[in-house]
Amino acid sequence: MMSLTTTLTLEHRQCDELYTTLENTLRNSDWLQAERLFARFSGSLLQHFVDEEQLLFPAFEAVTGNRSGPTQVMRFEHQQIRDELDALQHGIQQRDRSAAIGHADTLLILIQQHNVKEENILYPMCEQRIPDIAQRWQERHHVAA
Repeated sequence: MMSLTTTLTLEHRQCDELYTTLENTLRNSDWLQAERLFARFSGSLLQHFVDEEQLLFPAFEAVTGNRSGPTQVMRFEHQQIRDELDALQHGIQQRDRSAAIGHADTLLILIQQHNVKEENILYPMCEQRIPDIAQRWQERHHVAA
């Protein structure tokens, strides 16, 4: 069974790959393809957030008794990213290349900074404090051990 950090880092990389493809499509102003890629990228990213917010964060908060620490910061950053996703989607819908690329660039910075904190701080903390968290995550996603 893979560690939680490995599993979730792989999810981050899958989203990164979708983002890169989307960004290239935006730079080429291929709006129909951008809409399709945006739907795939945002769907994957938002599902990842929901999974963290419904399983990982509550489990961490239950064992630490702390809702105002790292999970609060992660929820705040999730909302920032959601807001930027909305702005990017609007730029794509308006066929505004400059706005779309600007929001995509901002989104990339937010996601990169967020992922570093999760991968290097939060996920290892969760693994230390919640012994069965990798198994619980994989069961939620129906991943074979």
